[in-house]
Amino acid sequence: MPSAFQQSVIDEFRANAGRVGGPFAGSDLLLLTTTGARTGRPHTTPLGHVRDGERLLVVGSNLGAPHHPDWYHNLLAHPAVRVELGDREFETVAVPAEGARREELFARVVAEAPGYAEYQAATDRALPVVVLRLPDPQAQVREITSLADKLVEVHTWLRGQLAQVHAETEAHFAARAAHRGGGAPPAPGLGLQIRQRCLAFCQALEFHHTGEDGHVLPVMEGYHPHLRPVFDRLREEHRSIAAVRSALAALLAGAAIAEPDRFRTELAAMTQRLTAHLDYEEAEILPLLADVPWPPGP
Repeated sequence: MPSAFQQSVIDEFRANAGRVGGPFAGSDLLLLTTTGARTGRPHTTPLGHVRDGERLLVVGSNLGAPHHPDWYHNLLAHPAVRVELGDREFETVAVPAEGARREELFARVVAEAPGYAEYQAATDRALPVVVLRLPDPQAQVREITSLADKLVEVHTWLRGQLAQVHAETEAHFAARAAHRGGGAPPAPGLGLQIRQRCLAFCQALEFHHTGEDGHVLPVMEGYHPHLRPVFDRLREEHRSIAAVRSALAALLAGAAIAEPDRFRTELAAMTQRLTAHLDYEEAEILPLLADVPWPPGP
């Protein structure tokens, strides 16, 4: 779509709680904001979607063009995305489906929106099907009024991503163990899923630590110089956790050929180090941030 037309759709979507007229009248649209793979800047794209339970399915059709759309390349580089759906807005991790799961979900999309079959027929590339999980409707939404609340929110999200990584690698090993007969076991279709979760976790943790080292800790140290040993320890832990992040990414990249028991042992050790750091940070810093308003004032 031309940039001016795309922006007009975005503006109309936001002004009317997701309702858009013209050629998209009656369509199920969402706005997907990704981070540019090269620029690092946010990019918002209107996309059609199909609801599948607690998931939204979007397809990288690019109208049947021979190349994947830019937004798809962006989410491969930066899996954490923002979704606007009607009058709702939430963040999630974008996970492309693979193998048999991709075929199953694409058939689900085509059953509801047959035009995607025409786009697939127009190109040799397999149109990516990306899963965007909706927020858990049972999850309690915390009111964020202080920087302490924001820190807890970030840490809760990080712990959740680690839990997802554990669950998905266990599903991977279960699929391998269930294979019977000769030949290599069928791919369980979790490689991209594990990669996206790991990348989202590692990028978010790096951004979180960079922000703390560059802004939060220096300010807090100015107000609480007697706690300098705590801040020094946190900075040192941030450096050591960076090595753990790299090791975690390398470990998960080899999940397809890993020996399960050894893999579980290494993943458990890394998880323990990461969560111990988050626990220490919360114990030492949360009381100092309880009276700092969030979002910050002008």
